Amino acid sequence: MRHKITLIPGDGIGPEISLAMRRSVEATGVDIKWEVAEAGGDVIEKYKTPLPDSVIDSIKKNGVAIKGPVVTPVGSGFRSVNVRLRQELDLFACVRPCKLYKGVRSNYKDVDIVVIRENTEDLYAGIEFEKGTKEVKELSRLIQKSSGAKLKKDTALSIKPISESASRRIVEFAFTYARKNNRKKVTAVHKANIMKYTDGLFLEAARDVAKKHSDIEFEDKIVDNMCMQLVQKPNLYDVLVLPNLYGDIISDLCAGLVGGLGVTPGANIGDHIALFEPTHGSAPKYKGQNKVNPTAMLFSAVLMLRYIGEGASAEKLENAVAAVIKEGKHVTYDLKKDRNDPTAAGTREMTDAIIAKLNL
Repeated sequence: MRHKITLIPGDGIGPEISLAMRRSVEATGVDIKWEVAEAGGDVIEKYKTPLPDSVIDSIKKNGVAIKGPVVTPVGSGFRSVNVRLRQELDLFACVRPCKLYKGVRSNYKDVDIVVIRENTEDLYAGIEFEKGTKEVKELSRLIQKSSGAKLKKDTALSIKPISESASRRIVEFAFTYARKNNRKKVTAVHKANIMKYTDGLFLEAARDVAKKHSDIEFEDKIVDNMCMQLVQKPNLYDVLVLPNLYGDIISDLCAGLVGGLGVTPGANIGDHIALFEPTHGSAPKYKGQNKVNPTAMLFSAVLMLRYIGEGASAEKLENAVAAVIKEGKHVTYDLKKDRNDPTAAGTREMTDAIIAKLNL
């Protein structure tokens, strides 16, 4: 069966690891027609936007996309392309498996956690008001009138929307994912002890949904305690479900347990559309150097292959990547015991070694 998939190479190191992914996926024998679409900081001059409408149209048409990393400016500039894609396409579930593979340096062992993050709400909804604007003044007056709280004159504001419907949807997704993947426990993470109406609503929805899934263990944890628990005893946790901001932070923490963002894949899934991407950034300083680790992009492709029903090829690719990492000979510098090891492979050479495993 032929699959038509949108490929967004991204910017910075994106095109290099996207090529590594494309070569590796094609080597599994899966029949894919790639529809390449451009997005990111590198295309602003060409399209007057980092996210042309044609990219959205391509993903909607094909239903499946895989994307290299795209730069997100800090503090100024254009808003995150990643966030806009998730919101425009209603990719409400961000799935980030954090699994430790043999050969990856870590202070832990046998970690296998899946972070499921609500993608459309919370502080990442992008409802912000700049300091000194009339909107902030109006909102400040309303807040003082309704709650008695008086904000400082030099305040900027962000709105944190949490809805019952989105909360129920993401928790239901987490339980469905757990059941399909033979997971035993779902942990809802929140700060409902302080944010009683927003996080409180999320927790209430999670507890209610959990009642319908009594075959799977359920618990909830306050987010700061969850961070400590993950550092001390990550092996106790299985599937975590969280609102948007906590999910972003906790997924990076979990990535740190298993070797970092360079080995951690990601998926953004909606009712009818899915977008797959590595969780690391675009690292422009390494652009074109044939140096970066393609693992996170390759494992994102593994998730994509499973999603499109190519489970055998997904397992084949995952096993090939894992074997190369375990051997430790043809891996990039960050996977070596000594990051200055002169025998470190480049992106192309590591990809070649993975493809050789696929062909055995």
